[in-house]
Amino acid sequence: MIQEILERKLNATFSPIYLQVTNESYMHNVAPGSESHFKVVLVSEQFEGQKLLARHRSVNQTLADELENHIHALAIHTYTESEWHEMRDGAPVSPKCAGGGK
Repeated sequence: MIQEILERKLNATFSPIYLQVTNESYMHNVAPGSESHFKVVLVSEQFEGQKLLARHRSVNQTLADELENHIHALAIHTYTESEWHEMRDGAPVSPKCAGGGK
């Protein structure tokens, strides 16, 4: 299961304070049961002092094989612990699919 692989790799690499991996494939025009569209919310001390681009690059690098071979889309939301605690509504909600017949 792709979702479990993502969770395992992100946990091993970032030792997150909080991690949520959500399969959002159902929101897109794909076969039922697909694992092609994911959202990652990741809170880690490793992001302290890093700009957003560096954080996203490190997530992309960690999941390079899955992105190349299995995943069509990955929404990434990365936070430091203090940024996460300041958020009132949690990570942004993913937008509705803009194409593919839905």
